[in-house]
Amino acid sequence: MPTTFVIIGAGQAGGWAAVTLRQSGFDGRILLIGEETWRPYERPPLSKAVLTADPEPSVLYFHPEARYAELGVELMLGVPAEAVDPDAHTLRMADGRVVTYDKLLLTTGGHARRLPVSGSDRALRLRTLEDARAIRARLGSARHVLCIGAGVIGLEIASAACARGCAVTVLEALPRAMGRAVSPEGAAFIAGLHRAAGVTLHFDVAVERLDAASDGGTVVTCSDGQTFAADLVVAGVGMQRNLTLAEAAGLALEGGIVVDEWGRTSAPDVFAAGDVAAFFHPLLGRRLRLESWRHAQNHGIAVARAMCGDAPPYDDLPWFWTDQHGVNLQVAGLPADAAHTIVREGGPPNGFVAVHLAEDGSVLGVTAANNPREIRAGQALIKSRKAPEIGKLADAAVPLQRLM
Repeated sequence: MPTTFVIIGAGQAGGWAAVTLRQSGFDGRILLIGEETWRPYERPPLSKAVLTADPEPSVLYFHPEARYAELGVELMLGVPAEAVDPDAHTLRMADGRVVTYDKLLLTTGGHARRLPVSGSDRALRLRTLEDARAIRARLGSARHVLCIGAGVIGLEIASAACARGCAVTVLEALPRAMGRAVSPEGAAFIAGLHRAAGVTLHFDVAVERLDAASDGGTVVTCSDGQTFAADLVVAGVGMQRNLTLAEAAGLALEGGIVVDEWGRTSAPDVFAAGDVAAFFHPLLGRRLRLESWRHAQNHGIAVARAMCGDAPPYDDLPWFWTDQHGVNLQVAGLPADAAHTIVREGGPPNGFVAVHLAEDGSVLGVTAANNPREIRAGQALIKSRKAPEIGKLADAAVPLQRLM
């Protein structure tokens, strides 16, 4: 029997891992299992072009179907895995089939978190292509859209709804926008973008229930008694990691599947990568759980190489991007951990650059709008662990690249 490597989760991390295994010299059987019927596809367009472009854009697959055939990657799509037995090195599929593996990679990602309130089924959620198409169809006739959650997904949907000509209201339980991902200064910049576009933002507002309105829409009631009516309600309240398989298999968990710098879990021959993993970052000296496009791809590639026995520790810096109201915002590092933030004054119109510093003055993160050059230089500064001169950091006329 050939050596068999199995990947459960046919998203970005799983798709790139499958291709990388073969490119890294593995000549055994590769089986890629996915719950969705689609082969691995790009998710960022789901909250952007899929909602706004006319006509609806084609699905952006990571690899042509012929590529998997060429590499000998077997696709088992539309059938979820039900259980993993690490001792027996087997997994059971929902249709009763049993698959034996030599090494297993879990790239199960997550699903959109459901609102824990009465009437939550009246709010649409966004995670899959089908979800995006359902929201797109409703945007065609909606006049007033209400987004619950001012995180990345909620605000990108708000931006898309504005582009479709809808009146938009956003309700957020935290005191600021994208509170877990950006600094207060970055949050203020994002909130300003939305208000300038006509979006109504409400912070420190907890949703209590959703009810049907007489006109077929939805009434959202908050804990302070405020009510909001909308034709369409979308909940963007975070992602719930798909940990059921890992938990039942007895793997160590810390809000995600615990892995080391090479993606190894607490069970022999079982690895994990992407959104579902809680991985140790050697540069930052702590365990991280990331949900981003680049991390899913790069972690999947790195762990696949490690499964083949030849890979350095994974130390990719946290980085994500979002497009809202025509502005591209990028965030590198860990702004939320900063002791101090310096906003670079005198930059281009509609631009924004903030540098986030640790107590010792070293750079922990950089946030930049419409300025990819500063983000690239900022990542190099983070890796250098150096403390740049404060006066130059505050001067937008001095490129960050000069401070390296």
